[in-house]
Amino acid sequence: MRSNSFLIPVYVTYAAVSIGLIVWLARTLYAHGAVFLEGVFEDNPKMAEAVNRLLVTGFYMLNLGYAALLLQANAAGSPVEAVEVLVRKLGVLLVSLGVLHFVNLYVFTRIRRRAGAAVLPPPVAPQAHVLADGQVATWAPVR
Repeated sequence: MRSNSFLIPVYVTYAAVSIGLIVWLARTLYAHGAVFLEGVFEDNPKMAEAVNRLLVTGFYMLNLGYAALLLQANAAGSPVEAVEVLVRKLGVLLVSLGVLHFVNLYVFTRIRRRAGAAVLPPPVAPQAHVLADGQVATWAPVR
């Protein structure tokens, strides 16, 4: 039977590192996301701040919950196995955080494009008209 005597230090280390990473990433995203969201919601700065806070709150809930789900481990009977379990868990967490980060960037880019499309100049007035017989009739622009 394998011993689990090395799992407690793995759990404590994993919890400390994962919480530290998640808090650091959330603060970084909050600070740099504010600039981005101010550009998207330039007509309503309070909306930009509210969206930024909601995104950070969701980030904490999602990632802390996911980190907690990853906590469970099988036996680690030696220090080497304990380190392997810890590194595997942190690797999965970091890859997941990276994927979520790129999904967020994609969503923000879509939001920004949509907000930019709303301020495009009006289309240019037609300069010519194709007649039924295939001829092109042009007219002088209205001044």
